[in-house]
Amino acid sequence: MKFEKLVPNIFYANIQDGIKLFVECLEFKISHDEIKSNQPFCVLEKDGLRINLFENALYAKEHNPEFRLVTQNIEEVYLHVSTSFRDFLHPNLSKITIRPWGAKEFALMDHQLGIVIQEW
Repeated sequence: MKFEKLVPNIFYANIQDGIKLFVECLEFKISHDEIKSNQPFCVLEKDGLRINLFENALYAKEHNPEFRLVTQNIEEVYLHVSTSFRDFLHPNLSKITIRPWGAKEFALMDHQLGIVIQEW
């Protein structure tokens, strides 16, 4: 059995909040756009990763995911986020920190989800 990709579905009460985090801050590109439809939806992609964003207030209220993005250049990512999108830095992990398990990490959050940026 072989899988090629894990594609999370992320629900926002307002899809523009997710677009600000993923497209503006983390520089994902919109590869499929139904943002102006009755059920707003889009597919975001970057470096072989894919995320489905949905606007659905009920599901957004029930689902608050946290996940990790692994990189080989955490300092570059941190510099970009901390200079241009400081409001996304998580107050409990707002600086690059070597964690007890040996990984370098910092975290982002908006009102819907948390993202740990990690480098091993």
